[in-house]
Order: sequence, then C-alpha cells, then structure tokens
Amino acid sequence: MEKKDNIFMLPTGADLLSFENAKDAVSCLIDLYQNSTNFLCTRFVSVLESGDSTTRYRSFYPEVRITTTSYASVDSRLSFGHVSGPGTYTTTITRPVLFRYYLEQQLSLLMENHNVTVQVGYSNTPMPVHFAVANDNSLIVPPEAAGFTLRDVFDVPDLSTTNDDIVNGDSDQKSDGCQPLALFTAQRVDYSLARLTHYTATDPEHFQNHVLFTNYQFYVEEFETFARQQLDDPSSGYSAFVGPGSHKITRGDGELGRSDKTPQMPTYHLKRANGSGITLVNIGVGPSNAKTATDHIAVLRPHAWLMVGHCAGLRNSQHLGDFVLAHAYLREDHVLDDDLPVSVPIPALAEIQTSLEQAVAEVTELSGYDLKQIMRTGTVATIDNRNWELRDQSGPVHRLSQSRAIALDMESATIAANGYRFRVPYGTLLCVSDKPLHGELKLPGMATDFYKTQVARHLRIGIRAMEILRKMPLERIHSRKLRSFEETAFL
Repeated sequence: MEKKDNIFMLPTGADLLSFENAKDAVSCLIDLYQNSTNFLCTRFVSVLESGDSTTRYRSFYPEVRITTTSYASVDSRLSFGHVSGPGTYTTTITRPVLFRYYLEQQLSLLMENHNVTVQVGYSNTPMPVHFAVANDNSLIVPPEAAGFTLRDVFDVPDLSTTNDDIVNGDSDQKSDGCQPLALFTAQRVDYSLARLTHYTATDPEHFQNHVLFTNYQFYVEEFETFARQQLDDPSSGYSAFVGPGSHKITRGDGELGRSDKTPQMPTYHLKRANGSGITLVNIGVGPSNAKTATDHIAVLRPHAWLMVGHCAGLRNSQHLGDFVLAHAYLREDHVLDDDLPVSVPIPALAEIQTSLEQAVAEVTELSGYDLKQIMRTGTVATIDNRNWELRDQSGPVHRLSQSRAIALDMESATIAANGYRFRVPYGTLLCVSDKPLHGELKLPGMATDFYKTQVARHLRIGIRAMEILRKMPLERIHSRKLRSFEETAFL
C-alpha cells in the first residue's frame, strides 16, 4: 500500500505483465480485481467502525491491452476479434469471474489473429467503492448522514467514464494515444450490473445469451410452465430455472421461492451450459422501460434479443391473435433521439427474420398461404403516448399510413434501435391484441380465450426462434452488418 498526499492507494505498482495464453491473462485479471475490491471493502468496514474520515483510500480497476504494428488484413469470418490498424488498444475490466468465458474468447481471438501477447495490469481508473462492495450483502453504503461524507474518503461513480461514448462513436483517443478495445468501460459495466440487480431482482450471473422481452405478465407464467417441462426432460439440455430473488429450481416439481416485493422488471432464466439458455424479461409498458432494460443487459453481450409482446393491428385484414413480423420500424419513441438519430435506418437482420418465420411455421404447423394468413410482415411503429387515440388522430394516423405501418406498440423500435446501437442482433414478433383504427377491442370473453391460447403459442414461437439461433454459427449471427467503420475488437 502506498501513501501519497494523504491518499492510501492500492495497488502501488503500475507494471504490466505479458501473457501468451488467454486463460493465464484472465486469471491475472481476476487476482488484480480481487486485490482491489478486498482493499476497498476492508477499508470501508474500518471507516464505518472508526468514523475516521481524514484519510482517503483509492484502488484501481485492472486493464488489458494489446499492441500491434501491422496494417495486415486479418483473414477472419468473425466481425470481432481483430483491430483495423496498428496501435495500442486497451480497456478496463470489472467482474472478470462473471465474464471469464467471454474474456478468454475475445483475448484468444486477438492473440491468434494478430500474433501478439496480451498485457495485464492496473489502470489509472479509480474503482468506486459502491461497486467494490456490491457483492457483499453484509455491507451497506451509508448516506452522508452516517457520520462522514462518502466522497471525502472513497471514490464514487464518475459519469465521465460511465457513458456510451464508445458505443455511439463519440469517444476521442485517450491522452496516452491508446484506443478502446471494448464497447464499455469497467465503470459503465459495473453501473449496469448494479441496475440489473435492482430492476430484475436476479443476479447478473444468471442471465443467458438469448433474451426475450415481453410487455405482459401472462408470458412469464407460460415461460415458467415451459421451463418446468424442460427440467423434467433429461434430453432438453436445460439445467435450472431462476426467478426473482435468484430463487432456483432444478426439477419440474421444485418449489420456486417468491420475492417479498415484485421487482420493476421481473426476470426469469432457463439456464443451459455456457449461458446458452433463455432469459425472459417482463419490461412492462413503454419505450423508457425498453431503453432501460436494453441499456443494462447490453453489457452482458448477449447473442440476440427479441421482442415478443402485444400490439395494435392497423390493417383491416388482420385478426386478433395474428402475428406481426417487423421488417422495419417507425420510431416515435423519442428516448433514443440523442444517442441514435431517427434518420439512421434500423435494418431487418436476415438471420433473425428467417429464424422467427421458421419458428412460426413449426409451432403453428402452417406453411405457404396459410402461414401468411396469420403472420404479416411489415413496418412496426413505436410510440411514446399510450393513449394517442384520445387526441387529434389525424397527425398520428397520417404518419402511420405514410410509413405503411401494420402494427403499433410502445417497445419494439426502442429494443431494435438499442440492439443496433449496442451491436446485439435483434428482432420483433408481435401478437395483435386489438385494432383501434377499426373499433375492434377485446370483449371480456374474447380476452380470456385470447390470453389462454395465443400467449402460450406466441411464447413458444419466441423460444423456438432462440433455439434456432443457438445453433447458428457466431460468424452468421454476429455479422458485420452491425459493425461501424472503426469498431472495437471485443464483441
């Protein structure tokens, strides 16, 4: 431990260690991270007990970096795992145990593609005490009224390193000439992991690589029923089902504990080896919720996320219960305007589209014209005003007509746009639950039958689409369609 200007700092050394093996590099990252968090947790407890706020304590995130001197083109089918030109690339790392498999994969690709070693050491980015103690449930970060001002003793989250500048392409080269290696800084990741735990009431370690978003609780109930069936099937490959409160069952007849309080976004995880299972998130209603969920889940680098929820059908030929496969989006959600201008097109991804269409065909056992009768492909509009019908309709209806929209909801375009922004493959399959332009709303009896039959089938389609995507090679699902001109090497 080093004392400098009344600041006790750990670590004291800034030397970088070189590794020729990705597993060894990640093991070193784990050790460095553990040293930093242990130091802050120990000092935090000490200050709580003593009340001494005359000394500052500081620890740092570990970092990983590579240096290449060649412009040589990399022969890789993957859209990630390589850099575009010579230079030094670096990123800060948090929770390396949680991201162990991911880090080993990314570093192995870089070392193989560029024939370089990986350097590991401490960064110059202080670790906020909030994130250091986040995994110790026995510790509570006190308010200022606890006897000392937290910011006088420890580092706290810094918004200058907790933003999406790298994702949005707004980041400048660092003062030391280094370029970003990953889309997110360690502080940005830590912030989202803390938010995820709060909003979903499940630990980030349970999240799977394939994420389903919905806006109705009915889908959650069906998901649990499906999960229990899978756990009773030894050949399914699913090993556990986790709900809010991180309550877990491994048998179909197991008793799933319930949280005392319902979280804002109840989340359920049907787990498989290496995170290849399915996570279902009930994000609730509205584009703000959709942005919040995707902002934070993105740091876990899922392989795909899909929206499966209800929508308003806008065409007279549609019927309640019909499916809508989005191939374009009219964005009137406004929550992403500052991050991604509405002038930027959000393209349909062929791999996702074909998977969803195949899933609909398999679950409904329909094909050709019969399939088209219940599933329409077209533009989905997303709006931020749930009761737009109660105002002058001429403007909204005119825009809907101009865009050739076939459905209206409050989440899909936001989820797709954030998938585009975060380089996460995205797609949308909605179910028509009413037709406001044609005066067709669900009657009480119709509603009961609708939710019993269509929700179960709709959810099964979403699950089947994820199963199809799970078997798809990474170079297909993570294509170059979502990569910018100057892209980070990490997925």
